Amino acid sequence: MGKIASLDISESLIELKELVSKQTTLKGEKRVKSLIYIKTKKFKTRQEVAASIGVHIRTLERWVETYKLFGIDQMISDKPKNKQSKIITSEIHLGLSQRVNDPLNPFLGYWDAQIWVNETYGIEIKYQRIREYLKQHFKTKLKSPRKSHYKKNVEAEKAFLKTT
Repeated sequence: MGKIASLDISESLIELKELVSKQTTLKGEKRVKSLIYIKTKKFKTRQEVAASIGVHIRTLERWVETYKLFGIDQMISDKPKNKQSKIITSEIHLGLSQRVNDPLNPFLGYWDAQIWVNETYGIEIKYQRIREYLKQHFKTKLKSPRKSHYKKNVEAEKAFLKTT
């Protein structure tokens, strides 16, 4: 049997219902509704509360833990939690920065960055992780225009400009 849905909620039922109507995101609405369901004892276990809201039991447990530690404001906030990467060290970050900004030897894609990190530093990083990291820290896109192509022949360009 699941854990009984009980929690000491300091906000009144009226305050919680007002807070539900003020939520701009579905995620925030679900979080406040979970507190309402626990306070009114509408469901017997947390498993039932999670199922009624449409989230995993572990998600509900994280919300409840956040509520216990930090209160309702932190629980409903949707601010990203920027944690420092444990995989990508400052040395790898510096190497990625140099390589991303190098016009002569750019990454051809996120897969290229993944392979480069593995070959250079000997660390396996998943494609999704390297992609998110490069997007977050270097504002990269899968297809981004460059000032000039990395295989551009400067002499051919000068010859072309002279003929026109």
